[in-house]
Amino acid sequence: MKAAVIGTGMMGPGIAMTLTLGGVEAVILGRTDESAQAGLATARRQLALLAANGLATAEQVAFSEAHLRASSAFEEEVAAAELVVESGPENLAFKQELFGRMDGLTDAVLTSNTSGLSITAIAERCARPERVMTTHFWNPPHLMPLVEVVMGARTSLALAEGVRDLLKACGKAPVLVKKDTPGQLGNRMHMALIREAAHIVSEGIASVEDVDQAASMSFGLRLPMYGVLEHMDIVGLDMSMGILEYVASDLYNEVEAPARYRELVGGGDLGAKTGKGFYDWGVKSADEARARRDGFVLQMLRWRKGIG
Repeated sequence: MKAAVIGTGMMGPGIAMTLTLGGVEAVILGRTDESAQAGLATARRQLALLAANGLATAEQVAFSEAHLRASSAFEEEVAAAELVVESGPENLAFKQELFGRMDGLTDAVLTSNTSGLSITAIAERCARPERVMTTHFWNPPHLMPLVEVVMGARTSLALAEGVRDLLKACGKAPVLVKKDTPGQLGNRMHMALIREAAHIVSEGIASVEDVDQAASMSFGLRLPMYGVLEHMDIVGLDMSMGILEYVASDLYNEVEAPARYRELVGGGDLGAKTGKGFYDWGVKSADEARARRDGFVLQMLRWRKGIG
């Protein structure tokens, strides 16, 4: 199979490299030759990281090095592909125009890496929306196992299942989301946690540091191997429902972000990029936080593969 991955920024290179781990020939498409080559260099570094940690075999590395390339020849590469993955800006008009254009160039399956936009809306200008779906790789895509395969209103179930099976062969842990809904699957659960965490801070119930500590040192620690609904079944649905109904009335249920969140954004405190958000990033390092995250994920992936 041949795949074209559109985008050379945060997501595209890792997605393209991941596909080659499953034996797919992939090309990273950039606006210019320079940006495409930069994306390829990023993918090569990510491949080397996986190999150094025993997460890519010598055969996979050799295949990727031989069959992963970069190009700026958009029309030619899309026309030759059997799978196209778009990872461009989160702008609906941009994606609608791009997918409408690709629809006339190729018979390939067309997917978007959007983390929130409706794939049904993205496919509005496509004459064959049955072959359009979301493949939402979680960030960073070369490390995070989850990919959400989201069906639009007219997506073919058979094609969606085929993409899911392909991603599984590439080493991912894909899930099939059968209804095109805001937040898809993972982000719906993630945003519910973020909303409540920010509300707890807004209400003065606990500090920012203690909220994060409570999450990472309790349910967060067991989640990689112990599902949310699995836990409910094991403790007993009668008891867990009683707790849920007791707490539910006090949870944050407004249709806007909690007060502290709105105060920070309104004051221009947007997080690490402005130096301050929930944390003071003048004394805390975003690079160190990302490195800590990636290091833990690598250890978890190695553990799952039985690598000492």
